[in-house]
Amino acid sequence: MDSGAGGGGGGTLSEIYQSARRLLLRARDGLTRLEHIVSSASSSSSSVSDLALAVKRDITQIQSLCAEMDRLWRSIPAKPQRDLWKRKVEQLSEEVESLNESVSKHLVRQQKQMQEAKERTELLSGESSHILRIFDDEAQAMQSARNSSIMLEEAYATGVAILSKYADQRDRLKRAQRKALDVLNTVGLSNSVLKLIERRHRTDKWIAYTGMVVTVVVVYLFWRWTH
Repeated sequence: MDSGAGGGGGGTLSEIYQSARRLLLRARDGLTRLEHIVSSASSSSSSVSDLALAVKRDITQIQSLCAEMDRLWRSIPAKPQRDLWKRKVEQLSEEVESLNESVSKHLVRQQKQMQEAKERTELLSGESSHILRIFDDEAQAMQSARNSSIMLEEAYATGVAILSKYADQRDRLKRAQRKALDVLNTVGLSNSVLKLIERRHRTDKWIAYTGMVVTVVVVYLFWRWTH
């Protein structure tokens, strides 16, 4: 029946049809390999895109051949052969359309996966930068706390040294007072002189206590300021 079509121009139509069928088989094989690559865990976006584009090119060529065959079968004089070629071309067009939809779905899915991967990468990159900033802030806070602790320890040591100095001075004053009393008792000075010395001793003692209190207050206020 095909050879009869050749008599009415069907020979050229047959050649085009066979070429279209070979391209269709190759496109189907490419789609099968594409589905296998996509389902594989080791698939890469570049291999999927290259194979999908190759199948797309075959489909475009088949569609061009179908348009050519659609023009040719209409020129066949014999109605039975014309109807036969009409069904063949329509069936081939439907198969090509179905194949084209499958490949388009793979391309859309691949594009979506690539976009999601890009967004994940950008998100992870942003989170890493945020975490690094948090670590930097915490490191600066810890360093500031260490500096404050060192300053507080130095202020405490200074206060202790001042208090020790006042205590030494008080001891020296007591010893000097005892020596003076011994001397005064020896030379027989009056009680008024002794009372004057005692008042001076009490005054010195209050001065020493006041100095110690002021030192403690200064150290406390410095500690509050550093915290």
